[in-house]
Amino acid sequence: MLTHLDSQGRAHMVDVTDKATTFREATAEARVRMLPATLQMIVAGEHPKGDVFAVARIAGIQAAKKTSDLIPLCHPLMLTGVKVELRAEGDDSVHITARCKLSGQTGVEMEALTAASVAALTIYDMCKAVDRGMVIEQVRLLEKLGGKSGHYKLEEQA
Repeated sequence: MLTHLDSQGRAHMVDVTDKATTFREATAEARVRMLPATLQMIVAGEHPKGDVFAVARIAGIQAAKKTSDLIPLCHPLMLTGVKVELRAEGDDSVHITARCKLSGQTGVEMEALTAASVAALTIYDMCKAVDRGMVIEQVRLLEKLGGKSGHYKLEEQA
């Protein structure tokens, strides 16, 4: 059953009033594929707009905090921790990991996914003048802890 639909099939915000406040954490990832020269420019700190990773990190953190403004049925959450990490991977991609935490009545999966997505979009925005062919891919939930549904961890496929 989809929790965002009422008995008549209409969209609604889930009422979490009676849910227990528990620790919750979620980790998501995204990748941005680009030309090797673009990644080289980012890593060398030679981008004319400044530190691409620093700007993308801040954008991801801000996005996590604003998720309920972007996703219509998400609850506004009082996040207690948001961490966005970016690293060069191989010669043509940036790997982004976003982790969100709180003690609350609902999960933080959407916040982690939003943080990873917006960090990736920020890299694209900053670098599009030199590489319009960049590809944002593999935006996905890696792990979530807490809540009624318990622990979820993505199983890597062989």
